[in-house]
Amino acid sequence: MDTTKIREKFKSLYGTEGALYTSPGRINLIGEHTDYNAGFVLPGAIDKAMYCEIKPNGTNKVRAYALDLGESTEFGLEENDLPAKSWAKYIFGVCREMIKRGAKVEGFDTVFSGDVPLGAGMSSSAALESCFGFAINDQYNLGFDRFELAKIGQATEHNYVGVKCGIMDQFASCFGKEGSLIRLDCRSLEYEYVPFNPKGYRLVLVNTCVAHELASSAYNKRRESCEAVAAAIRKHHPEVEFLRDANLDMLKEVANEVSAEDYIRAEFVIEEVQRLLDACEALKAGDYETVGKKMYETHIGLSRKYEVSCPELDYLNDIARVCGVTGSRVMGGGFGGCTINLVKDELHDAFIERAMNSYEQKFKIKPKVYDVVIKDGARKLS
Repeated sequence: MDTTKIREKFKSLYGTEGALYTSPGRINLIGEHTDYNAGFVLPGAIDKAMYCEIKPNGTNKVRAYALDLGESTEFGLEENDLPAKSWAKYIFGVCREMIKRGAKVEGFDTVFSGDVPLGAGMSSSAALESCFGFAINDQYNLGFDRFELAKIGQATEHNYVGVKCGIMDQFASCFGKEGSLIRLDCRSLEYEYVPFNPKGYRLVLVNTCVAHELASSAYNKRRESCEAVAAAIRKHHPEVEFLRDANLDMLKEVANEVSAEDYIRAEFVIEEVQRLLDACEALKAGDYETVGKKMYETHIGLSRKYEVSCPELDYLNDIARVCGVTGSRVMGGGFGGCTINLVKDELHDAFIERAMNSYEQKFKIKPKVYDVVIKDGARKLS
């Protein structure tokens, strides 16, 4: 993204120049609904990001301007200074979480903007938190490492935005690395970079542009199913704390002790943890056909076993299959949002054209398409 408009606005508002920072949105190639089961996820930072220009202003007030919304606000840094504007809560929350950890954060001026599409499951909010976390940390020499910056972003969501998210989004935004995905262990936060250099393939997101109401209540129900099955297995195998610790044989042992619905939900999660590990091995071997196969398996599991898909997502997945796309699945919590597709270069244009036209004909909604490239995480721009 061109940052000229940010620079021009900053100069006109504050009569000076600041430093520029950026932090990206993310995709997750495979590993869905595994995070709250202490499993693994496989995110990567992308070439769509949030950008901010920032400069300390010598006061105890933050003056912030949201370029994309044309809105400005000013707020103090005490706990009871929570700003009214929802976007400003992210910046305020990051400051407060740093102060709670003993850091000395003072007032600053900022202008920010971004090109992470909203509502497409690419974590624009985590990109915003990580962008300001990295910038404030650098400006005031606070000494937080990237781990702590990811936790600060997550705590901002929990305490100031009211979203009980996991840590994957902030982690990917902080730790992203060009040409690599991140295999993150959601229990220990140990991570490993897995090579992702799909020569001859492209990553494409197709946004259904629908969001079904079910999402939050269904998410809580799925979580309860997983916890119930883990508890049942634990009676026989005390070492099983989460479904991540269980295998399919253990699940079969408790088939009569849990509901049929809980059983099938747990089966998906146990299989998905293994699918992710298999996909990582395939990536290390440069075997993108196997990766694609695993993505399709994940979609079937999310649709039929975990039941978090919807007709629009299933339709896009079917089109991908018909068009010979290597891999395709719903990305994110489900009930709308995007499919993520691993597409051979030579099939790309025909797939996009067919997906857009037939989807619009069937659902009377124009889908959105985003080509994404895996890039670096939070950083200062020269």
